[in-house]
Amino acid sequence: MTTLCVARRHVPDLPELHRAYETNYMALMKLLPSTNDGAARLYNIAQSLQFAVRILENTRYTTLIEICQHNDEFPDFLRSHMQVRLYHDARMAEVCVSQQISRLLPSYDYPNPAMHQRDEKEQCNHFLAEWLRFCLAHGYSAEALAY
Repeated sequence: MTTLCVARRHVPDLPELHRAYETNYMALMKLLPSTNDGAARLYNIAQSLQFAVRILENTRYTTLIEICQHNDEFPDFLRSHMQVRLYHDARMAEVCVSQQISRLLPSYDYPNPAMHQRDEKEQCNHFLAEWLRFCLAHGYSAEALAY
């Protein structure tokens, strides 16, 4: 008798994902620069790590921001780079672009030509949550943070 190996599609854990979106939203609201398009705020963590939060687009219900790591000691591919959309009506923040992935899909078949993980989008949002916790705990800015 032969057995078939059927790859199951990844099903996101929606309550957990929504929790991450809400947590990210609250943390990012503390780090946002003024509400003007193009406005940026630079943060330092210790002496060697800097990151910038920049508003790319601001509308009534959403804001698109870019979070970039600025550190000349690391090559570009090791520097964190994300675009995050904040949904103000739902009070959620979702990673839309991460590193070299220009558009994150909710799930991926595996294996795939780009070798994305099945839950790549979830992993990016959880990474953002951990990264924001670290930055809020250890980072500082020349400007006062909004609380």
